[in-house]
This record gives sequence, C-alpha cells and structure tokens, in this order.
Amino acid sequence: MGHWGHRAHPCHAAYIYRGDPEYLAGVGGFVRAALSRDEAVLVAVPGRRIGLLRDYLDGAARRVMFTDMARLGRNPARIMSAVQNLLGRHPGQRVSYVGEPIWPGRGQPELQEAIRHEAMINLACANLPADILCPYDETGLPADVMAGAARTHPVLARPDGSRASGGYLGAGQIPADCQRPLPAPPPSAVRLDYACDLRPVRALVASRAAAAGLAERRRPDLVLAVSEVAANTLAHAGGHGTLHVWQEAGEIVCQLDDGGWISDPLAGRLRPGPGETGGQGLWVVNQVCDLVEVRTGRSGTTIRLRMSLTC
Repeated sequence: MGHWGHRAHPCHAAYIYRGDPEYLAGVGGFVRAALSRDEAVLVAVPGRRIGLLRDYLDGAARRVMFTDMARLGRNPARIMSAVQNLLGRHPGQRVSYVGEPIWPGRGQPELQEAIRHEAMINLACANLPADILCPYDETGLPADVMAGAARTHPVLARPDGSRASGGYLGAGQIPADCQRPLPAPPPSAVRLDYACDLRPVRALVASRAAAAGLAERRRPDLVLAVSEVAANTLAHAGGHGTLHVWQEAGEIVCQLDDGGWISDPLAGRLRPGPGETGGQGLWVVNQVCDLVEVRTGRSGTTIRLRMSLTC
C-alpha cells in the first residue's frame, strides 16, 4: 500500500476493502504513512477493529488516538466535531483521520444519516489541513450504500491504488436518497400543537418517556433536546409547531415540525465557538440523542429525535 503519499490539499477517500487482510493493509498503511510525516492521527472505527489495528501497528499504535465509532458515531452528526477537536489540538498542522461511520448491521435511518455526514464533511473540511480515509466493507454493505460512497467521496481507493470518483457530487451535496421526506409518524403517535408555552411540550415528553421505559437518567436529556428544538420554533419559525411522540423498535421517537428553514447545512455538527450564539441548541440535541434526522427546506423543517430504550 504505497499510495498514501503526502498531499498538498485535503483528501477524503473511501477505501473499499474485502476482508481483514485488505482492511489492515489499507488502513494500517494510511496510518503508518501519516505517522512517518509526524502527523497527528485519529482512528475512529467500530470496536473490534481497534484491537485489530493496534496489533497490526504494534508499537506505532502508541502514537495514535483511537475511539470506538460505534459509540462516537451512533449519532453520525457527532462525528464531525471529533475531527474539529483534532484540528484544534494541532493548530496549523496537517492531521490524518480514519473514520468508519458505515458498517454492516446499521439500521436504515442510521445509514442515511451516516451518508449525509460523509457528504457534509467535504464541506466542513474543504479548506482544512486534513486527510480523511473512510473504510467501506464491500462484502457486507448493500449495493446502494457502496454507490453512496462514490457520490460522497472525491477519491475512491482500493488495495491496488486510488482514483478520482466519477460519481462524486461535490462538497456538501447530499445524495437524493438521503433528502427524501421522513415517513409520517404512525397513527398511534401522540400529537401536541405548541405555541408560546413550552411547559406542555416538556410534560408530554417526560410522561411518554417514563411510560416507554426510557432509563430515568436519560429522560432529562430527551426533555432538554425536545425543548431546544421547540424553543427554536418559537424564536425563529413563526412561533408554533407540532410535536409527535411514539415508540418504535426499542426506541422512543420525538418529531417536531415547523415552518422554519435551517439554512446552514453544518448547523449542530460543529461545536459552537466562544461567543457564538447560533447553533448551540442543535449542537446540544446531537450530543444527547442517539440519532437526529433533519429534513429542512423553504417549506419547513422536520427534526426527528431517537433514544434507545435498552441503554
């Protein structure tokens, strides 16, 4: 794997592999090349992969920061801040990042949001000194997910080399499949129209979370997240919105709809800087929820928040 040379400009590559030997050769080669240039390296991959890479890198693993992507990237909107933090700890220096936000077994809503993340990181890192490698398991991922990799990565890499992706959509351009409206709430969902007063919103979420069996320690986080979104409705989206709450496949789901439009595609994905007032609410929402799905446009905004009932 000799094609991980120094690049003068940011690079975001999907590394398409088949099996552990190709995975280790490609990802390990990328990490070793970065370490040879004395770059800071962050590796965020699903848990089992961390052990494999540590063993492969041997003593060099001590110079690498590892984090479990199954935890960090459970909500893909949290991933980008990890790269932001890495750059912040090494100002003016080039860094390398391995991020594997898409792996076999992720549910469809998570996959859709992970693909959106892959598109957005091109926009966030367009002018930053970072090389990003995203491994994709060709033997375990659906064909549409592999096609999404070509649309969200300017470079496609395989064990025998890399090339420009002819299907790349451009920085910040999201594949159409990920832009479709979310399915309507089920008929069993509890609905609340809100305006002016958020106390009914908080009370409904707290009661439904308790009834669903959400862990007591997590209930205040869900109430906070819904309150943040609803408060944004009151302040910036005409002063009224609709809340739906329901249970679905081991989760409690809260959806808020209003007439506003979130114009910043990176809203809530990057940690707000000191003194910044905008984006704080959605940032908090992404930190406490297991998954956040946002669909926004000039006709209005839908934000769906999910929390697992099993942890």
